[in-house]
Amino acid sequence: MLEKLFKLKEHGTTVRTEIMAGVTTFLTMAYIIFVNPTMLASTGMDQGSVFVATCLAAMIGCFVMGFYANYPVAQAPGMGLNAFFTYTVVLGMGHTWQVALAAVFLSGLCFIALSVMRVREWIINSIPHSLRIGISAGIGLFLAFIALQTSGIVVASPATLVKAGDLTSFPAIMAGLGFVLTIGLVQRGFKAAVLIAILIVTAISIIVGEVDYNGIMSVPPSIAPTFMQLDFSGAMEVGLISIVFAFLFVDLFDTAGTLVGVATKANLIGEDGKLPRLNRALLADSTATSVGALLGTSNTTSFVESVSGVAVGGRTGLTAVTVGMLFLLALFFAPLAGMVPVYATAGALFYVAILMMSGLVSIDWRDLTEAAPVVVVCLLMPLTYSIAEGIGLGFITFAVVKALSGKGREVNISVWVISTLFLAKIIFL
Repeated sequence: MLEKLFKLKEHGTTVRTEIMAGVTTFLTMAYIIFVNPTMLASTGMDQGSVFVATCLAAMIGCFVMGFYANYPVAQAPGMGLNAFFTYTVVLGMGHTWQVALAAVFLSGLCFIALSVMRVREWIINSIPHSLRIGISAGIGLFLAFIALQTSGIVVASPATLVKAGDLTSFPAIMAGLGFVLTIGLVQRGFKAAVLIAILIVTAISIIVGEVDYNGIMSVPPSIAPTFMQLDFSGAMEVGLISIVFAFLFVDLFDTAGTLVGVATKANLIGEDGKLPRLNRALLADSTATSVGALLGTSNTTSFVESVSGVAVGGRTGLTAVTVGMLFLLALFFAPLAGMVPVYATAGALFYVAILMMSGLVSIDWRDLTEAAPVVVVCLLMPLTYSIAEGIGLGFITFAVVKALSGKGREVNISVWVISTLFLAKIIFL
């Protein structure tokens, strides 16, 4: 049955190898079951319910990716997208989390439509390489800034907007410890480095009395507080169109980049240089996003940590299915997730930021028309506290500086359209 479903022999792999690859991938991305509920709880959402939604959305996404697309790519609510959901849409713009969930659901439907109509290739290929890299790096800087704030390392200042906080405070010290532990363990080859660092910081917090011990395992919490709590009436307002688009835009390119990277590592790229079954993989991602919104979590997306499973031999969807089964088992560790303090996840955010900024090395810094938009995106995402604003201003900068530099022909029609839409939003909304 497994051979028929996943074509193991054709891909030169075995059941044992695929299962081990799935376990490896899960250990490298399991931090999301602690980070995501903690982050979304800042919007007023029930943390236990978000924990269940996170695990279920990840399980469903992995199962669809594994059984339908047959890719060794795991899925879960994505970093960056959950920050956008929390700090931009809800806390920044003042929308309710119910409206934000509806926006996520609509972005998932749009993603499904783009995948079915096969226009996603035109969209992906039409966005300049430099902007794709800039968006990823900008989100990384945004996550790092959030980590600094939530741990008290950076605090608000009336004179300078931000300043250094009390670096001797317990949260700041623990955040720093979590970060250096993560980097040290990653360098030493620990697959669960991020997870281990989070658990160590949490254990120390319990020992010194900063966190109350509530047990490790239990029956999963109720998902009722977030299940089907979407507010479509608020999400249909004109001002939310850009939010839906931003969710779609970031998810689309995050997924595309991850799929290409993982498939290349696994030697799954066809002789024509294209990804086989790419539409199925994108449909898996978009379907999981819509279902996840109904359950009560932000966009579900493909995780770049899937490369860790590919590195130990994962080549088929059985790897993703294994990850999905482990997320299902994780449902019974809700008390442990509830004890993780927000500063314990700061190291994970910083580590993810490093991964997302690594692509900046491929930017041609000698060409200012390429470099300037990247810098605009990278700086304005954290400084405006908005991923959407950073993306929009980056597109506008790219189109304008290219035109003024006599390189207008390098700007394709889609970039002009997107830039115009963002400019109209800034002026009229």
